[in-house]
Amino acid sequence: MLRIDTARLVQSLMDLGRMGALPGKGVHRLALTDADKAGRDWTLAQMRELGMQVRIDGIGNVVATYAGREDLPAVMTGSHIDTVRTGGLYDGNLGVLAGLEVVRTLSENGVRPRRPIAVAFFTNEEGARFQPDMLGSLVYVGGMPLETALEARDADGARLGDELARIGYAGEHAPAAPRPDSFFELHIEQGPVLHRQGVQIGVVEGVQGICWLRLTFEGKSNHAGTTPMALRRDAGMSAMRTAAFAHELAARLGGRQLATVGSLRLQPDLVNVIAAQASMTVDLRNTDAAMLARARTELLAHAQACAEQHGVAMRVETLADFDPVAFDTALVDGIERHARALGLSTLRLPSGAGHDAQMLARICPSAMIFVPSLDGLSHNVDEYTPAEDIGYGAQILLRAMLERAER
Repeated sequence: MLRIDTARLVQSLMDLGRMGALPGKGVHRLALTDADKAGRDWTLAQMRELGMQVRIDGIGNVVATYAGREDLPAVMTGSHIDTVRTGGLYDGNLGVLAGLEVVRTLSENGVRPRRPIAVAFFTNEEGARFQPDMLGSLVYVGGMPLETALEARDADGARLGDELARIGYAGEHAPAAPRPDSFFELHIEQGPVLHRQGVQIGVVEGVQGICWLRLTFEGKSNHAGTTPMALRRDAGMSAMRTAAFAHELAARLGGRQLATVGSLRLQPDLVNVIAAQASMTVDLRNTDAAMLARARTELLAHAQACAEQHGVAMRVETLADFDPVAFDTALVDGIERHARALGLSTLRLPSGAGHDAQMLARICPSAMIFVPSLDGLSHNVDEYTPAEDIGYGAQILLRAMLERAER
């Protein structure tokens, strides 16, 4: 049986982690920054050392292919290498480097499967610099026009297309050509369930729906000591009441409903001045599309009522809106079968975070493998998954991809 070299895979994660490394620990490798370019260059070099054919498309997605015995659609794996501002070594990176370790294992053992094996990393998965998240894979599957994506701007006004060209990754190829046979993504769970229950492998059945909103309330600045409460146009109060409602809404709807206010900014942001403007984000998630739509409707109705009560105007911007995704049953069952054949404990669960795999599911059978995150940490410099678990996940990835490639 072919076996993954776990120590080599872990070392590759450490090596990539030096690109954009933060002092002490962690990684700051936002999409299309100089650190991202360094990470891309390093990863691209690994692909070329393996003799893979590399293709870069117009949104900067990189797909490297290990030829099969026949010229058929490839079995693809991958993820992303961009991080949040205070990221760790494993989120996204594991899925890309485990894919390269699969290819390295096949190559070293002289194995050439019937179908090609492709390894990809997609642009701006995190959405930490440009919105929406999973932007590169969304363009890849035709869910967003390339021209629209290139016009996205970060908080400082930098245009995505310009930044892509600046770092040398504005590829000439059209996205999503050719279409893969199937897609697998190995990922850390980014949550506490596997670690707390002592389960070795998460068999991911799907990804919950995601709705990101930005609400902006426009009121009027005035003196905090001389303006009676009844005569204020307080944008901050509208935002704060909406933020509290989001938490109450999730608790009331129950089930898998989640609500998070991740950003709340007031202007002019002074202790003795009534806020003239308040801008906030709301992240709503649910595995049930109908319940997610209900949460959005109720939240916006409450926000509008608050705005009217406080005499302020409200603008709504949808930053991301993705329906829940169910992964391919046959691939999911296969992952579970391979894990059990290795004597590993498994748990079927949905993904709470968004992933490139949910985008690829629009165009081909797709599935995910989770390995535990220590204490459920992710998007954190202390993010950690033990080497043993990394090896287990990569071994299942190898077996599942090879089985699919030989069918």
